[in-house]
Amino acid sequence: MSATLVAADVTVVRGPVLVLSGVSVTVAPGTRLGVVGPNGAGKSTLLATLAGQLEADSGRVTTAPPTATVGLLPQGPDRRPGERLLDFLARRTGVAAAQAALDAATQALTVGSPGADDAYSAALERWLDLGGADLDVRAPEVCEDLGLAADLLAAETVTLSGGQAARASLASVLLSRYDVFLLDEPTNDLDFAGLERLEQFVLGLQAGLVVVSHDREFLSRTISSVLDLDGPTRTARLYNGGWDAYLQARALARRQQREQYEEYEDKRTGLVQQAQRQREQSVRGALRAKRKTPDNDRAGKGARIEAATHAASRVKGIESQLNRLEEVDEPRKEWQLQLRIAAAPRSGDVVATLSQAVVHHGSDFVLGPVDLQIAYGDRLAVVGPNGAGKSTLLALLLGRLPPTSGRASLGSGVLVGEIDQARGRFRGDRTVVEVLEEVTGWPASECRTLLAKFGLKADHTDRPAGSLSPGERTRAALALLQAAGVNLLVLDEPTNHLDLPAIEQLEQALDAYDGTLLLVSHDRRLLEAVHVTRTLRLDAGQVRET
Repeated sequence: MSATLVAADVTVVRGPVLVLSGVSVTVAPGTRLGVVGPNGAGKSTLLATLAGQLEADSGRVTTAPPTATVGLLPQGPDRRPGERLLDFLARRTGVAAAQAALDAATQALTVGSPGADDAYSAALERWLDLGGADLDVRAPEVCEDLGLAADLLAAETVTLSGGQAARASLASVLLSRYDVFLLDEPTNDLDFAGLERLEQFVLGLQAGLVVVSHDREFLSRTISSVLDLDGPTRTARLYNGGWDAYLQARALARRQQREQYEEYEDKRTGLVQQAQRQREQSVRGALRAKRKTPDNDRAGKGARIEAATHAASRVKGIESQLNRLEEVDEPRKEWQLQLRIAAAPRSGDVVATLSQAVVHHGSDFVLGPVDLQIAYGDRLAVVGPNGAGKSTLLALLLGRLPPTSGRASLGSGVLVGEIDQARGRFRGDRTVVEVLEEVTGWPASECRTLLAKFGLKADHTDRPAGSLSPGERTRAALALLQAAGVNLLVLDEPTNHLDLPAIEQLEQALDAYDGTLLLVSHDRRLLEAVHVTRTLRLDAGQVRET
């Protein structure tokens, strides 16, 4: 079905917080709209509002026709205990809800409820449009194509590995047949092959698409317009054209705004100074005239009065120009993370060694044998498809996972700073401040000051770390890197859930870091920006260096 979604002047307030203010956007068939903005700017809230899952406090969201299907596929695998993979796919594609509605309509038709015929027809049409008739046939084909064995369709999603869960999320996108697609961070945890499949799917869509993403390469390849959400004002600005056009237009707008402000400030300063000089000259002239002119000199007194009148008139004219000067607000300075990775004394020359190391993980995965030596100052990129063993290799190198055979050792004086893929340190019931206190030994006040620099204020730091959003957990992990000195930095998909300004700051910090680096990432722009000296490629448990 060809459908258009329209959001008109949408405002959303949660408690005392204004989340979105007067946001308007139209998503027509074939639209590929990228939504960007800093963490907390309201991107996920906007998608939930467009999907009808969250009601706007003012403004409205409509679809034409009203029966159009709008599908929101949230970030993360969204796994539920007891839910099989096939059931997960049915839920994410909307087929499960359509099936429930069809079953209810069938029951009403059976008992002869009033209007049951029309309700059944509408429910059946929706179920067919969403692909309910052949989902059982399509699901095994798509899953096997993505490397998920058909027998996994009967497995509970909570038993899937991280890589399998990422492919399951991608499968739910590829199997969906919505009239309007809303995708929230769909590239997170995808490997290069998965990213290519997602891009092909997006570029082939006839339906409208709204996608929230911080993957710059993905945005550059797929979107045709950008909605930029502004954190402080909660408003949005639409830029037509692709990603590169958006970057150019945004840079031009900021430059013009700065130039307009500087021109205004120069004019205003000049007029203020001119008025001040005129007043000073008037006062000095009056004093000189008073000293030189006798009291009985009426002509001189008249001249003084006339001169003072002219001076006052000139000052008044300048003040009038000041009042007529159209005020230009000073451009807001962009918030910057200013990330610095705290340095520690260098480790020994040999940081880590693997000698014929083999790891058996689960019943059917084997990593190795691996022979690898990492020297101080090495900067390694670790790449490979999901399930190839990248995280297993990191655990082996760091001594968290003993080898089944062979030998693994960590060098002397190695101080590890790590952002793991699950951001595991910042989960559970302890607050973020308590986690930092334990690791750094700092007082709580210093921990709060540091976290505030990373955009984490009291309402974030004083609640359980497990309640933070994925982006907030990543910021907390970055704060910890700045607090604790390290000489071996291990980053496993560090850009997942980070906003664009923070990603750029991370790139700059990595450029300045001079210790040893192990970087696992599928962020193509990050891998291009960060200087590495070696690249390890993993595939099916085998490691080769390029």
